Amino acid sequence: MFCVPSSDIGTIMNITKGGLVLFSANSNSSCMELSKRIAERLGVEMGKVQVYQEPNRETRVQIQESVRGKDVFIIQTVSKDVNTTIMELLIMVYACKTSCAKSIIGVIPYFPYSKQCKMRKRGSIVSKLLASMMCKAGLTHLITMDLHQKEIQGFFNIPVDNLRASPFLLQYIQEEIPDYRNAVIVAKSPASAKRAQSFAERLRLGIAVIHGEAQDAESDMVDGRHSPPTAKYVAAIHPSLEIPMLIPKEKPPITVVGDVGGRIAIIVDDIIDDVDSFLAAAETLKERGAYKIFVMATHGLLSSDAPRLIEESAIDEVVVTNTIPHEIQKLQCPKIKTVDISMILSEAIRRIHNGESMSYLFRNIGVDD
Repeated sequence: MFCVPSSDIGTIMNITKGGLVLFSANSNSSCMELSKRIAERLGVEMGKVQVYQEPNRETRVQIQESVRGKDVFIIQTVSKDVNTTIMELLIMVYACKTSCAKSIIGVIPYFPYSKQCKMRKRGSIVSKLLASMMCKAGLTHLITMDLHQKEIQGFFNIPVDNLRASPFLLQYIQEEIPDYRNAVIVAKSPASAKRAQSFAERLRLGIAVIHGEAQDAESDMVDGRHSPPTAKYVAAIHPSLEIPMLIPKEKPPITVVGDVGGRIAIIVDDIIDDVDSFLAAAETLKERGAYKIFVMATHGLLSSDAPRLIEESAIDEVVVTNTIPHEIQKLQCPKIKTVDISMILSEAIRRIHNGESMSYLFRNIGVDD
């Protein structure tokens, strides 16, 4: 694991050269907790800036200190009003650019619109649009965490450091689940199998995969490449041409590949937002004999009625990181636990500012992790 030992935090984090400015681009005070933790670990004060909404709902940013010739790090955690969050970031980046900052590094632990990274029917690849907007505004580097698809890095024409939260979640399993040796890592769909395999191999545990009709895997969604006329109109294109049609998928009855009977089931994923698929997976695992069910995810969006549904479900505990603020959800559901990842973000900031190698933060990470 690449966590910085606690005994070294005070020694390492305060060693930063001059010329570093740390801003929070959030107008929502509940989103500033992570920024404060990072600043504390780095031993610096938060930069002075005002971010607020005008009466007409326009976003206004006023930087209240000089950033000329400095490395500016803008920390932006995503609030429920995601579009306002994006505008706050873009306007602040552009304000720093026009104020002659040396470099402008975005620290965006959860990259918004990351699920919209593939073409769906006649939609658009919004992640690519957002990446282009950030680069155009003046961003010179991006620090993020557990992108929904690693290929999103290719949408940028600037360096992107996609950090991993898995060492912190693995540490939580080892320290907070006393009998974790009797656990099995579960992928709630075949699409999550690689992540589950990564966890299982590092913990020396078994793996189980849920497969069947109850799952709504993102990879099964129609991608829109049936835009030409359907089969009954094929003859109109050319009388002698018969294009073979792809047989539609039909999911088998729900099955669990792997033994979960009498075991602790730990479901792992990158995002937990709409919890229906997690609840269905938990019910299936209970029916197959699992006596305790944990859900581990990097980004806890927990939208809508998620806290209430989790509280009433067979899930014993949901563990997420603080890439997204969810204090209100925790008050609604005591089952939700938080793992702090400010340590790795602050170390990434320190290394980039000091011109040090980032490879230390990616030790033992494979292509499929």
